[in-house]
Amino acid sequence: MPLAHSTEPSLLPIERPRCPKCQGRMMLARIELGPNHSDLRTFECPKCEHVHKMVVEDPMNSVKSGWQNGGLRAPE
Repeated sequence: MPLAHSTEPSLLPIERPRCPKCQGRMMLARIELGPNHSDLRTFECPKCEHVHKMVVEDPMNSVKSGWQNGGLRAPE
């Protein structure tokens, strides 16, 4: 079983998806290391106990973060 790691919830904006079975808000149960430095997030529904897993890439390691290394600077 992969090692799980916890993160300070107040530091991460994590959307709580709706359960596909009962449409209730799911709770984040755990975050594990996923493939290619991504997170494997496991959500559980407190109403019907449905479990949903999703892979979320790290926004700081994303291919979309190239603008951070560009010439963008604060106005002078």
